[in-house]
Amino acid sequence: MALLTPPRRPADVSKEHAPRVPQPSRRGTGARRQLTAWLFLVPTLLIFGLFAWWPIVRGLLISFQKTNLVEPAVWVGLDNFRALFDDPLLGTAVGNTLVFVGLGLLIGFPAPLILAAVMSTVRRGAGVYRFLVYLPVVIPPVVAILLWKWFYDPGSGLFNNVLGKVGLGPYSWLESSDSAMLSLILESTWAGMGGAVLIYLAAMVGIPGELYEATEVDGAGIWRRIWHVMLPQLRSVIGLLLLVQLINTVQVFTEPYIFTGGGPENSTLTVLLLIFRYAFQDGEYGQAAALSFLMVSALALLSAVYLRATRSWSTS
Repeated sequence: MALLTPPRRPADVSKEHAPRVPQPSRRGTGARRQLTAWLFLVPTLLIFGLFAWWPIVRGLLISFQKTNLVEPAVWVGLDNFRALFDDPLLGTAVGNTLVFVGLGLLIGFPAPLILAAVMSTVRRGAGVYRFLVYLPVVIPPVVAILLWKWFYDPGSGLFNNVLGKVGLGPYSWLESSDSAMLSLILESTWAGMGGAVLIYLAAMVGIPGELYEATEVDGAGIWRRIWHVMLPQLRSVIGLLLLVQLINTVQVFTEPYIFTGGGPENSTLTVLLLIFRYAFQDGEYGQAAALSFLMVSALALLSAVYLRATRSWSTS
């Protein structure tokens, strides 16, 4: 018996005879997506350029002008740079800044790492210790500096009162050119190391425990474990935080401005404080812009050299 086949339905018509619906080309779709992305991106670029890049360009132009920002500017070429290098305070400010950077790295850079290494071994109350370490970062910088200014008071300050209990002092912390810079560095280290401690603690969590166990099996003590396990694993983090601290210490301003105003005898005058004096005390905006340009150029060169020298740290 022959099998009966059902009649062909319209849906079974060959695709060759079906009408084709035009499909949008992939090239056209990609172009529209790129255009849409640029439409969303252009306002951000305009705002960023207006508030970030234009002030940089404007500052560079002012460094070649004589202006009070009110009357029309006069083009003076390199006169601002010549006047800058003829100022004896420039050498003083650069020297003080280098001292602040050097002592800041000597005291303030290893302190967060050591504190993080100690806190990583604490099991009970770890959250409380982390809160206390990070608390100075939460306090507004001006409030912290005014608090420490009372600590440093030669008459009723906390430090001299405590040291007086053991027969030491009183010391002129901020009034002496020999101790003023060190006093600023101690406060800035206390105020800024909380963030670095938390970053180190977060990085230490990612160190495999097997590495520590292997060194313990070999009989290594705690210092060998730190030197041969912890520090190599934290190399990239240490390099990044070192660069950040270099940039921050070169741009120190708040501490010398509020603590001492650059004194005594310009012993705490820094480059950024000198820029402030040029602009807002002397009205020499051209010299202030010229010194700002030189400082930014030095920081950019320092960062480029440092990143190139430590390029292998992130890959090893």
